[in-house]
Amino acid sequence: MKILVATDKPFAPVAINGIREEIEAAGMELALLEKYGEKSKLIDAIADADGIIFRSDIIDAEVLNAAKKLKVAVRAGAGYDNIDLSTATANGVCVMNTPGQNSNAVAELVFGMTVMLIRNFYNGSSGTELKGKKLGIHAYGQVGRNVARVAKGFGMEVFAFDPYCPAEIMEADGVKPVSTVEELYSNCQYVSLHIPATAETKKSINYKLLNRMPKNAVLINTARKEVIDEEELVKIMKDRTDIRYISDIKPDNAEIFAEKFENRYFFTPKKMGAQTAEANINAGIAAAKQSVAFLKDGIDKYRVNK
Repeated sequence: MKILVATDKPFAPVAINGIREEIEAAGMELALLEKYGEKSKLIDAIADADGIIFRSDIIDAEVLNAAKKLKVAVRAGAGYDNIDLSTATANGVCVMNTPGQNSNAVAELVFGMTVMLIRNFYNGSSGTELKGKKLGIHAYGQVGRNVARVAKGFGMEVFAFDPYCPAEIMEADGVKPVSTVEELYSNCQYVSLHIPATAETKKSINYKLLNRMPKNAVLINTARKEVIDEEELVKIMKDRTDIRYISDIKPDNAEIFAEKFENRYFFTPKKMGAQTAEANINAGIAAAKQSVAFLKDGIDKYRVNK
């Protein structure tokens, strides 16, 4: 059986070595497609693959329909909105992600960006501290839990909203659960977003919600840009000059921020949450192990499609 690793943005060489070891130890073949650029090359490469490991690559219906032998597709990372789940399901393909492998990297980025912002980009002027401030975590999954762990090290008071996570789990971590998203935003000067982009969450972070935040609010987005109503974010930042926004996803209207909100925002040049050597290795090897386990024994612990 053949497992294709298709990454327009390649894994680090050490990660590829680990992936190769996992696949070849199981008696399977590794096919490697990197920096392919053209979609046609991906379509050609996937034609005879039993499995595919991918990162931010777009695995749409055209790609999936070209994969006549495909049985499993594993996203090396947490988000999986770049694969067409309905087509995968219709074609009998199990889709999995690798939750938790990038979590610490994303959590550290949250605070790297936040400290830079509140210390005024290290321009020599007086900034503020995180100790004693209230942080709201919007979605308490693997990343949210790591954010809580780091926040407690800063001495922050940590709150979380997640209707799918039992309050007892948050409380066991020393986090205060809140029952509504409105309560989270009303109570916390800092809010860190970790929600997926779904029909329910897209554009859910809007003017009304952000206007609930206390004075000198900071919104931190290492989730997806689609969860932000970008027009309403611009409106609230115009109306409330105390609000600041930082993200590792550049919004579609980034030029407005550059023109109107100097020193009140920061965007990384590309999505950076998982861009560490450790996360790169962890996610790639996890994806290889899951691919092998499915093809050999049908194990689908992290399946995201039905």
